[in-house]
Amino acid sequence: MGVKGFVEGGIASIVAGCSTHPLDLIKVRMQLQGEPAPAPAAQLRPAMAFHNGGGATMALPHQQHHHLPTMAPPRKPGPISVGAQILRSEGPAALFSGVSATVLRQTLYSTTRMGLYDIMKKKWSPNGDGASLPLHRKIAAGLVAGGIGAAVGNPADVAMVRMQADGRLPLAERRNYKSVGDAILRMARQEGVKSLWTGSTLTVNRAMIVTAAQLSTYDQAKETIVGWRHGEGADSLGTHVAASFTAGIVAAVASNPVDVIKTRIMNMQKGVDGSVPYAGAVDCAMKTVRAEGPMALYRGFVPTVCRQGPFTVVLFVTLEQVRKLLKEF
Repeated sequence: MGVKGFVEGGIASIVAGCSTHPLDLIKVRMQLQGEPAPAPAAQLRPAMAFHNGGGATMALPHQQHHHLPTMAPPRKPGPISVGAQILRSEGPAALFSGVSATVLRQTLYSTTRMGLYDIMKKKWSPNGDGASLPLHRKIAAGLVAGGIGAAVGNPADVAMVRMQADGRLPLAERRNYKSVGDAILRMARQEGVKSLWTGSTLTVNRAMIVTAAQLSTYDQAKETIVGWRHGEGADSLGTHVAASFTAGIVAAVASNPVDVIKTRIMNMQKGVDGSVPYAGAVDCAMKTVRAEGPMALYRGFVPTVCRQGPFTVVLFVTLEQVRKLLKEF
């Protein structure tokens, strides 16, 4: 029965991960907005200052500062604009950049967390079938299962973030990983095996929050809806969709700040002098808030919800169908 929970959760997670991958890609690109752009070409250029007489004079950079009006920062593009920009500049296939890493990540991370949660839920319930488990125990099971799953799947997570973010870098600075296997091998060879667990503390923290929020909310919402509807057909597709969408919203709200920091830590590159932009998660959070404001921690929230909602719906609807198919096994 324990193995069955891993198989069911793994199949559902891979289907959900692949079907919502473009939304996850857009989310990652939006979470990286606001970071300093890769070193541009020469920044100090003389500018032409025009006067009423039609003549032109050269204005030095320090002189321009006193005459130019203060410009408002450019508005950050939304998810539709980011998606359209990816399509224009990189082509339709770019929306599935890193999909091989998504498959590996779901195989390692989600299979582990779903299977462990199922085992703990049954072990901790009074009658051993996982039913009527108190909410606080569901949350505890989600925290443990999510943490272990994230530790197992971190290498694939790092590879996925890097492959998804590669298109925003200048051509000369792109990593151009051929696949998730190539990404993991090159990271291990060029940066050391330890690099495969870059941001692992954040990954574990985020996974604990997501799993606890997502799985416990789904179970609780499903039990509540079934209790309201009673009778035959209460445990239906409509119930699964409503419960899973609720779980997706709760998971997105709870995890987005950690997800933003995780994405930036995993994507950072060493400078020419060997330095890195962030010393750690706290340093990244403080620099992000200081430079971009507290709401920067909710950057990419709309695509997070747009991705987390459908992902969670597909995950649990698929899971319920797989459970029916494997009921006799």
